[in-house]
Amino acid sequence: MQFLELFLAGLAGLIVSLSVLLFIVRVNHRRELAKRGLPAGKYLRLPAPRLGGIALAGALLVVAALVSIVKNDYLWEHQRWLMLISTLGMFAVGLCDDFRPLGARTKLFEQFVIATSTYLCGIGIAQFRVPFTDQLVELGFWGWPVTVVWLLAMTNLINLIDGVDGLAGGICLMLTLLLVYVSWNTGLTGIFAAGTAGALLGFLYFNFPPARIYLGAGGTYLLGWLIGCDTILSSQKGTVFAALAAPLFVLALPIIDTALAILRRGLHGLPLFHGDGKQVHQRLLASGHSRRNVVLGLYGFSAFFLLLGFLAFYWHGEYFALLLGIGTLAVILAAGRLDFSREWFFVGRVLGNSMQARADIQYAMNLSHCLALEGTRAENLASLAGDVVLIARKLDFSAVKIRLEDDEKIWRLTETPAAHLHSFKFPLAGREYCFLELSVANPDDSAENGKLPESRLNTFSIEAELVAEAWNQAVQDWRQAHRLPPRFDAVSTSAPAADLSREFQLSKA
Repeated sequence: MQFLELFLAGLAGLIVSLSVLLFIVRVNHRRELAKRGLPAGKYLRLPAPRLGGIALAGALLVVAALVSIVKNDYLWEHQRWLMLISTLGMFAVGLCDDFRPLGARTKLFEQFVIATSTYLCGIGIAQFRVPFTDQLVELGFWGWPVTVVWLLAMTNLINLIDGVDGLAGGICLMLTLLLVYVSWNTGLTGIFAAGTAGALLGFLYFNFPPARIYLGAGGTYLLGWLIGCDTILSSQKGTVFAALAAPLFVLALPIIDTALAILRRGLHGLPLFHGDGKQVHQRLLASGHSRRNVVLGLYGFSAFFLLLGFLAFYWHGEYFALLLGIGTLAVILAAGRLDFSREWFFVGRVLGNSMQARADIQYAMNLSHCLALEGTRAENLASLAGDVVLIARKLDFSAVKIRLEDDEKIWRLTETPAAHLHSFKFPLAGREYCFLELSVANPDDSAENGKLPESRLNTFSIEAELVAEAWNQAVQDWRQAHRLPPRFDAVSTSAPAADLSREFQLSKA
């Protein structure tokens, strides 16, 4: 009956997910649903609702209810209730963030509270088997930090890879299929994993490029937390090391990508959780690959590591070193085919360039933070545009172009001909035809091929993205405060229009 139960749980999850998502997509045609601006570095199509997590949560609740009714077992064991309640709690944190940004520190604190409460109530890693030996180590007090780190790492890893249509959903589907196998004989743990896999199949129908709905923070937090709890409960029933190590193979891509991103952001002086447009899927998109091809290629990469994960659990971790070596070789071979991966291996040069640019980026962060705060204070978007120009001048940009619904304005900050400018263009969240474009001139005519040195260009790219993110936030806050469209001539009844021509030379494209 085990296979039939898992199949029915997956079918129930699929039906519920498709029904809820179809309802959300149809309602979305009539009104906007959770379409706030995306964090920096998210390559998702807009506009579309970020409420895919509601379908996953609904599927999880329906599967739990059906199990209780069919098995006539309303009193599950304590850990199953705890996993369900804590998963819904983490989903609630993400869903709130989808409607109104909570801030990185607030989210991390709430995640920490939920993880600690979950550990104290009975779900935790109490022991660990040393790889390649039969020795079991009792963690004691250290079980708490290990459990919290594991749960938070899983939760945020899934959120970090949700950067392009279909990517996070597809990788999570592979993970849940692996968990169905890992937790085959662990009762409700396997049934929850099967129900989630079915729900993800329904979600991918709407999320595969071009997406009509996104997971949002609520969906990624739910999936990451559920996967983290599921692996812990499965490890308590079987081989501890193998049950925990197997999912790490499937997560090879986000683990490597996140580790490189943290190192890169740390060297540049950026917040560790700040998007910088340098993750693998972002670089592939920037190289000219379509969203569909990028997602399919990363699916193939993850599917290979899914096979390694199956083998790691099947062999009870005995050949972990061999599988790890195969995985490392696969990463090196794959990286060798990517032009931008070469910079990963020049650690000394990257470190030197980063230290030189660190002060410039920190300065740009402070200026951008001030710009973001101006959204609630500005009388109109014309004055906000003036703030952007002032910041661009301080950061040595040569030109600024801003397109809103009513007009396009250009500020020439230097005498550099347009043909000698390198531009960074960023759409306004929710309105792709509106944009901010910052341009920089080549400061050194002796540079190779008449272009900016790569290190300097990278610094300008980061600075431009910081300014663009602050501009998006300021515009969003201004619109919420005044209930007006993003237009230069939109002025609240109490504010006169600004005359920027007194300070800047203005030309219209």
